[in-house]
Amino acid sequence: MTDLKIRRARESDIPQVEHLLHEVLEVHARIRPDIFQSGSAKYSEEDLKRIFREPEAPVFVAAEEHGNVLGYLFGILQQPASAAMRPVRTLYIDDLCVEENSRGLHIGRQLYEYALDFAREQGCYDVTLNVWEGNDRARAFYEKLGMRVKETQMETIL
Repeated sequence: MTDLKIRRARESDIPQVEHLLHEVLEVHARIRPDIFQSGSAKYSEEDLKRIFREPEAPVFVAAEEHGNVLGYLFGILQQPASAAMRPVRTLYIDDLCVEENSRGLHIGRQLYEYALDFAREQGCYDVTLNVWEGNDRARAFYEKLGMRVKETQMETIL
């Protein structure tokens, strides 16, 4: 593997990011076919162009020297919605993916650490994310990074 650089996503990254988004979607569709539609797309090309320009929704990519994107992290800067909560800023990780053949090379860790540094620079109190029940590899990965359960979302399917 050539030198890897973590940087903000740009329009030229869209085809590769779309491919990775598809990989993640298929993982979720296997876990929860009642919610996720196999073969669909989370974002359109136009959505990605807009998101990539949004300062409050940073998207970082792990790219090789020649531009090959091996992973991404979608973030969203948030404030609490309730007046009963302290007004702390949070970086919410909406999505993190490393290309299947590049897993085990610590690219996910590099993206996560880059996001932590970004969050600190933005004055964030914490970094949060959600993991779907049944996505045991992702949960183990985040726990290995030092993340802990903050709250639990529960459901009743009707």
